[in-house]
Amino acid sequence: MQNAIFTAAACMVLFVGCAISSQRPNMAELRQQVMKTEKTFAKTMVERDHAAFSSFVSDEAVFFSGQNVLRGKERVADWWKRYFEGSSAPFSWEPEQVEVLDSGTLALSSGPVYDPDGKLIATFTSIWRLEEPGVWRIIFDKGNKACD
Repeated sequence: MQNAIFTAAACMVLFVGCAISSQRPNMAELRQQVMKTEKTFAKTMVERDHAAFSSFVSDEAVFFSGQNVLRGKERVADWWKRYFEGSSAPFSWEPEQVEVLDSGTLALSSGPVYDPDGKLIATFTSIWRLEEPGVWRIIFDKGNKACD
């Protein structure tokens, strides 16, 4: 009887261990998701698509724009609309580095920002939150001028 109880307990521990390990996120896959999301987000500027840009912004977003701190999707979208006026983008950006928390729920992306002539003018750092399966939205964004 004790052997049966021990065997059942061991099977239970193995089952729980397998269930937990199968729930661990695939970090490489998540980094790729965020990298792709950031690239698609950046493409909205090139394509002059403000509505698409806004769709990547979380309702709780906080964007730093100089001395201004913009809180909420609506305020961010309103402020950024000026960058979508005109036929060509005033700047572009691309992710170089993406890291994801072990929980798989938050990610940081960063990279260069270029002027229309391709000159490095700034860097950006963005924090993304997994808001539903496969859907990352930006919750924090901050740019800094590039060093000479």
